[in-house]
Amino acid sequence: MKLMSWNVNGIRACYNKGALFDFLNSEMPDILGLQETKISEDQLTDELMNPLGYHTIWHSGKKKGYSGVAIFTRKKPISVSEGFGNSRYDDEGRVISADFGDFIFFSVYFPNGQKDEHRLAYKLDFYRDFFAHCNDLRDEGRTVIIAGDYNTAHKEIDLARPKDNQDYSGFLPIEREWLDRVIDMGYVDTFRHFEPGPNHYSWWTFRAGARERNVGWRIDYLFCNTDFLPRVKDAYILPKVLGSDHCPVGITIN
Repeated sequence: MKLMSWNVNGIRACYNKGALFDFLNSEMPDILGLQETKISEDQLTDELMNPLGYHTIWHSGKKKGYSGVAIFTRKKPISVSEGFGNSRYDDEGRVISADFGDFIFFSVYFPNGQKDEHRLAYKLDFYRDFFAHCNDLRDEGRTVIIAGDYNTAHKEIDLARPKDNQDYSGFLPIEREWLDRVIDMGYVDTFRHFEPGPNHYSWWTFRAGARERNVGWRIDYLFCNTDFLPRVKDAYILPKVLGSDHCPVGITIN
């Protein structure tokens, strides 16, 4: 099975460019988490809701044209959940999950903390409360796979210019420490488990030809809890897939 994640930075634009369905047809993921869809349910077309071979589930925020997450899946899930029971975050449309029995797949759009101190605090609170929810599920014996845009580059190797960005949200020590904590809780960054080397990124600014020069950040991840790791056979990033300022990331599981 191929489990993938992609921040599409506006699904209507990604669809209109042909990029979304080109990707689905070429990669054929079994489960795909999407972030920053920027669409509300009343704006969804039949083509987006019912792409050939996929069930789709959507969660949008109250603010139009902002945030939003979705999951496309070939296998119909046992159940789905919009949000995780906290209106402070659920009103922004940041979390959706699908229960497939042997694991729960999350598509998550973690907050961006660049705007001001208030939003940075909101981002850190989100990390705390969301992973507390995931830990509650693990305490019940559940396996979780958390796919999405985490909006944080974890280590210096995860962005092209770490020294230039050490004072900016997305690479602040307090944000990076949260990813340390996540790993200490018993989660695995699947890509780094397979690929220890540099120059692998999933987001590039649209400015100054950054993508062509590969001046990017790795901020999109699939984390799983450690007892699921033996089932993960590969992890990868697809930087040649266009249609957004992010590219898809994925894992292959047994």
